[in-house]
Amino acid sequence: MKLHEGGIYLKNGAALTASDPMPKEEAKKGTIAYGILKSHNTGGSMEDLRIRFDALTSHDITYVGIIQTARASGLTRFPIPYVLTNCHNSLCAVGGTINEDDHVFGLTAAKKYGGVYVPPMQAVIHQYAREMLSGGGKMILGSDSHTRYGALGTMAMGEGGPELVKQLLSRTYDIRMPEIVAVYLTGEPPKGTGPQDVALAIIGAVFKNGYVKNKVMEFVGPGVKNLSMDFRIGVDVMTTETTCLSSIWQTDERTEEYFRIHGRPEAYRSLAPAKTAYYDGCIEIDLSSVKPMIAMPYHPSCVYTIDEVVSDPLRVLEETEERARVAFGDKIDVHLKDKVRDGALYVDQGIIAGCAGGGFENICDAADILRGKSIGDGIFTLNIYPASMPIYKELMRNGVLMDLVETGAVIKTAFCGPCFGAGDTPSHNAFSIRHSTRNFPNREGSKVQEGQISSVALMDARSIAATAANKGRLTSAADFDGTFRGPAYFFDAGIYENRVFDSKGVADPDAPLILGPNIKDWPAMPSLPEHLLLKVVSEIHDPVTTTDELIPSGETSSYRSNPIKLASFALSRKDPAYVGRAQEVQKGETAREAGLDPVSPAALPELKDVLAAVKAGTDAAALSAPVDFTHTGIGSTIFAVKPGDGSAREQAASCQKVLGGWANIANEYATKRYRSNLINWGMLPFLIPEGELPFANGDWLFVPDIRRAVAEKSAEIRAYAVRDGALRAFTLTLGDLTDDEREIIEDGCLINYYRCHA
Repeated sequence: MKLHEGGIYLKNGAALTASDPMPKEEAKKGTIAYGILKSHNTGGSMEDLRIRFDALTSHDITYVGIIQTARASGLTRFPIPYVLTNCHNSLCAVGGTINEDDHVFGLTAAKKYGGVYVPPMQAVIHQYAREMLSGGGKMILGSDSHTRYGALGTMAMGEGGPELVKQLLSRTYDIRMPEIVAVYLTGEPPKGTGPQDVALAIIGAVFKNGYVKNKVMEFVGPGVKNLSMDFRIGVDVMTTETTCLSSIWQTDERTEEYFRIHGRPEAYRSLAPAKTAYYDGCIEIDLSSVKPMIAMPYHPSCVYTIDEVVSDPLRVLEETEERARVAFGDKIDVHLKDKVRDGALYVDQGIIAGCAGGGFENICDAADILRGKSIGDGIFTLNIYPASMPIYKELMRNGVLMDLVETGAVIKTAFCGPCFGAGDTPSHNAFSIRHSTRNFPNREGSKVQEGQISSVALMDARSIAATAANKGRLTSAADFDGTFRGPAYFFDAGIYENRVFDSKGVADPDAPLILGPNIKDWPAMPSLPEHLLLKVVSEIHDPVTTTDELIPSGETSSYRSNPIKLASFALSRKDPAYVGRAQEVQKGETAREAGLDPVSPAALPELKDVLAAVKAGTDAAALSAPVDFTHTGIGSTIFAVKPGDGSAREQAASCQKVLGGWANIANEYATKRYRSNLINWGMLPFLIPEGELPFANGDWLFVPDIRRAVAEKSAEIRAYAVRDGALRAFTLTLGDLTDDEREIIEDGCLINYYRCHA
């Protein structure tokens, strides 16, 4: 694999060259991505895009909050197709009636506002979108980070819920024109190498250096034709883990066949780069050189070849344990080297599931490796989740499920639970291998705060099957000497026709919207005051902080429709003291908003000395307003080196806001979507240079004239750390903000913004 240092031209879809007579600004228009973005841009500039999408999709962790936010902002009907799937809170195992109440809400919302409702266990969100929603040249926005349908010619993006709210209110998705990076494929994957192997190889090469961060990955080159559609889809869905913005692939007769098989031939569109196309970067991959891979805990970028791990498991496991020490400190003892017996690494669990692993071809190939064998009667288990009921039905019809069941594998229905800790949580100190999307700490469901830990490595379904055939001994699928039969796939939409509610875009305003007792409205949120007093209530120095650490998944998912209850889980696995600290600070702001004295014994008496120090250490005449509690808001903030990797969940930001948060301070934001979530919830995405930290956890910060700084687009923002009665000045920045984003922050959140601009 080669990462080109600069831009590159692609000629006739086949040859790469560093120079060309055509100016690069003109040749940039020759990319597939440019054409799709242009056709969806409603603004007058291709530098500042204002995108309207063709369709939206959400699942049952996110759609309640999105629709509640949109209702509060004036929603009357869904203006474009909006699919509500139910693949996350499907088990209804936590919180009594909560999950099913959310499903009833989703169905009644689809009827009232004119949407599509996919009942639980029918399909995971992204498989349904591939089968029924995607189309060549389309753009789809989803409230799940793995919203990726580029292999089908659809540019799809995963964002936090507020970005979907904007589309539901006929507003736009506003971004600067992203850079476009070619992923130039040649060759053909060796036998035993699957899509997850190619994806992990790419992630390992580009995640840490940010090569494709917030960019579009465009898959081109002669190697594309050598990949089946399921293979392309399996690579494509994992592009999210590179931190890219979106993805798109050139299409061909195999893409056309996919849409024909799925009964939608009209959805196909031929997409290819122009004769001359310029890319801002290029990842060059010889597919024939990619070996079966494994991403060791605790990130998809911690990649090795399986051969490396098999040859020296103790070294690799020691490196993994060291990563655990960085992630958990002395909270928990992770010991994995005891998984090595007689020189071989034995794992405890295998999972093939979800939008990445649950595809037809993955499961068929796994069955070919396992056919006639047994996974054994030991601790090792193998669970397989077909990604949709049409896939399940076809696997049942062609006998693959029978073959797998006979080995001891368990077949389950379409469900995303293993990917976010709501299903198949391993035992304490267990090691699981999964063809799923993520292996962040605790994402598999263990609870560090209760002394639990288990670990997940990502692998392709084929190597998981090879490992299962050896009763848990880590094995590469390259060792398989049999034949992959490759049965044809026949899609039957009858299941969806019988069970899926499709309004065909027709809203029924008189239909009742049924809200269970857990479904709550968002609390009132104040507008940005002239000045801010912020207390630092959490300080995180991990290289990257995931959204799973900011708001854990698993059992918390049941409370996504209850902002107050959900907020009580914020940072619970990373910094259990955070919620209490934030709530203590919030007492001061609650008193201020009620017109009471924020420094009273019942509120926040420590503010008295802080305010006195601020008044003594600043020049009141130079400020736009007095430093008093009429003009000075009180709130909390956190510092993290690089927060926001992983899920698109808006709750990573909204929970902080509900608890009185006004800002994050970071050296860098891991993803655009997390930064956008902060902004849409009225939180300031402050930046501070790496290595410069003039404050500590528990310190108060004074940010004068912040409202004026936001409105006037100040490049630098004055701030002061308050300690021992003295002030220490330092500088914050906000990065690029659109005019609308500035107004959202000034108004306090997106809901307030729409109320102000109704």
